[in-house]
Amino acid sequence: MLGVHDGAWHPQVTPIEERMLDDFVEGLARGNVEQVKVVLASVVVLLAVYQVTLMAVGYGKLRLPFLTPRAASFAHRTVGDTIAAVALVVAVMCISQFGFDDGDDDLRTTVHAIAGSLVIIVLALKIAVLRWLQHWGRFLPHLGLTVFALFVVTWLTSAGDHLSGG
Repeated sequence: MLGVHDGAWHPQVTPIEERMLDDFVEGLARGNVEQVKVVLASVVVLLAVYQVTLMAVGYGKLRLPFLTPRAASFAHRTVGDTIAAVALVVAVMCISQFGFDDGDDDLRTTVHAIAGSLVIIVLALKIAVLRWLQHWGRFLPHLGLTVFALFVVTWLTSAGDHLSGG
């Protein structure tokens, strides 16, 4: 449920619902939410690099003797479904643990929140083009590279920062 406060839309979540989500995520991660997020986000970024490589083969920009363009495109679609699911899990963990506004207004967290939100939006648009808006298919390479860049920015401003001791 959404409500308007100060001219902006804000989700209306009861304290009980918020606590239930927090408890669910904490239980799922066995109390190690931040560490699980770092691992899962790192897996997503590594798979995103693999995705770019697969489509370079799929579009004929990179030739590998053991991988045909058709097989690379099929693998790209299959792995992409997995990445989308894992990215949504990481997003839920992130929002439940830190929310959108935890009082920390530094540049890193702002860039992370914007990039994380945009990656979900652009990924949803890419899936919509694949499934229902095929006439926009010419934009798929651009959407794919945008998703990749946003995954990298999101990772750098969260897991990358955490792993570097930031």
